Order: sequence, then C-alpha cells, then structure tokens
Amino acid sequence: QVRVVESGGGSVQAGGSLRLSCAASGSIFSINTMGWYRQTPGKQRELVATITSGGSTNYADSAKGRFTISRDNAKNTVYLQMSTLKPEDTAVYYCNVKWRGSSRFDYYSWGQGTQVTVSS
Repeated sequence: QVRVVESGGGSVQAGGSLRLSCAASGSIFSINTMGWYRQTPGKQRELVATITSGGSTNYADSAKGRFTISRDNAKNTVYLQMSTLKPEDTAVYYCNVKWRGSSRFDYYSWGQGTQVTVSS
C-alpha cells in the first residue's frame, strides 16, 4: 500500500506564488518519476511537470519559465514552485508517483488532489 499526499494549495491573486508538496509513503522499494498534473471541470487531466529520480525535468509549455519542479529523494517528496500565477492556472493539482515495490513491477499512484485558485 502506497499513500500519496499533496499539500500547499490555496487561493492567491494573479501574479502571486504558491508551493505545492507531495509525499509518498508505504511499501516502496524505489521511486522513478514523480509529477504534477492538473484538471479543471469538464476537461481532461493534463501534465504540468515531471521529474525523474536523476533530476531530469519535463514541463508543459504553460508551465515553462513560471513553475519549477524539484524533489527530495530521501523524503520521497516532490515540490512544485509556482510563480507569476494566472487565473488560467486555477485547477485541482494532482501528484503522480511511479514506484516499484518488492515485486519489482512498476506502479502508478495518484494523490487526492489539492485546489489552486488564482483570482484576477
């Protein structure tokens, strides 16, 4: 059983900043990719940013230059620093973790999501 818990969402005015955190815990042998996705009502969940265990990052075009993803491998935690926020960044942000257990198979787990609201 693996638990993924996000925190750090909230309400902010346009131009402001927020930092999201996501911690994975449980019977984890190793974690490969950790990432952030977001979803608004009526739309599909979309990629925001991902980071591998080696530190390689990938960003959606909408996040480039404004968001920074980072991780602490010792804590199985990933962060998303969001700056210069826009109203269109308003969404529920989900953390996704690709992990491996004792069976050595890869699994994906999602967090419950954290709401980010940006007002104009």
